[in-house]
Amino acid sequence: MPPEPIDGAVTRDRRARIAVAALFLTNGALFANMLPRFPEIKSDLAMSNAVYGGAVAAFSAGALMAGLTAAALIRRFQSARVALVTTVFLAAFILVASVAPSPPVFAVALFVAGAGDAITDVAQNVNGLRLQRNYGRSIINSLHAVWAVGAIVGGLMGAAAIALHIPRPVHLGVAGVVFCAVVAVAYPYLLHGPDHDDHPSAQNSGGRDVSAVVYLWLLALVGIAVAGATVEDAGSSWAALYLRDSLGAPGAVAPLGYVALVGCMFLGRMVGDRLVDRFGERAVARAGGLITAAGMGLALALPSVPGTIAGFAAAGLGVATVIPAAMRAADELPGLRAGTGLTMLTWLMRVGFLGAPLVVGVIADATSLRMGLLTVPAAGVTLILLAGVLSGRARS
Repeated sequence: MPPEPIDGAVTRDRRARIAVAALFLTNGALFANMLPRFPEIKSDLAMSNAVYGGAVAAFSAGALMAGLTAAALIRRFQSARVALVTTVFLAAFILVASVAPSPPVFAVALFVAGAGDAITDVAQNVNGLRLQRNYGRSIINSLHAVWAVGAIVGGLMGAAAIALHIPRPVHLGVAGVVFCAVVAVAYPYLLHGPDHDDHPSAQNSGGRDVSAVVYLWLLALVGIAVAGATVEDAGSSWAALYLRDSLGAPGAVAPLGYVALVGCMFLGRMVGDRLVDRFGERAVARAGGLITAAGMGLALALPSVPGTIAGFAAAGLGVATVIPAAMRAADELPGLRAGTGLTMLTWLMRVGFLGAPLVVGVIADATSLRMGLLTVPAAGVTLILLAGVLSGRARS
């Protein structure tokens, strides 16, 4: 079979980049549409902070339970197909959670939605990293930036739905149909076929013993990813509640803490590839940890609505590149089968999403939500301490 013309390959990759970006956009937007509705669901179902934290953690529990199936599903059905099906699955159970009549039903629906989200997450990153290998340069931060755009769009849609008094089922049903249609349109342009044939370790990882150092390195990368996940969860699960209940922000203003976090995360990821190329992942992660710890620490020390929104913005900027950096590093760990490092890191990262809302909820019930949110500056300190396992090499 003759090789594909260069112009044809370039056109295919450009279309694939738009298509995989659509996956990231949709994944960010679907769950973010529901986040501004969390405070009213909490009130409607009369949940305490601890019960609410446990129910929200069910999303991460479902992700944790299903995450390790992603690699097998992708090998069997390919990343493009898996991403399409699990996106529809996610949208359907977000709608179920929005109309749940009791906290247990709410938690179960989030559990199933989380399972779908975990598999979608791995599938879209596998497709994106495969495309990155075609490009021969880093594009993964820009794809995660598009995820942040989706989260911003979803958060603003949720805030607008609240302001316009649109019922939850109508709002989330329409959002689900729209974003599932986006993925369906993008699907033909994704990269199809086997996902790991061109992986750098595809021909040299089989049968090799993996040293304990590699697994320790992977655990440190997981720590970095969990720190980033903890900050993201603080914005998604608690920002609106803190601004509304603790600081008295109006219902339409309270979601802006999360929007500010993902907005600055988007800006950080848009410039992230260039910053990493110039200064190295290690320096960027350490600077981000400092920005997160200082920004959110100051916001909690001097609480106000504008200052808290700015604090969440600083936290989003600080962690912008850390999860993509950890994913890239895990995917290239020596001795592991192609895709194994990425799958293991993504799965273990869910521990952060599982434990963070529970920890914050318990602290909030025992003291205050303001004290519970000290997990955010603590995550920034963790990044400073663990960033040494990332690459310190600047690239031209």
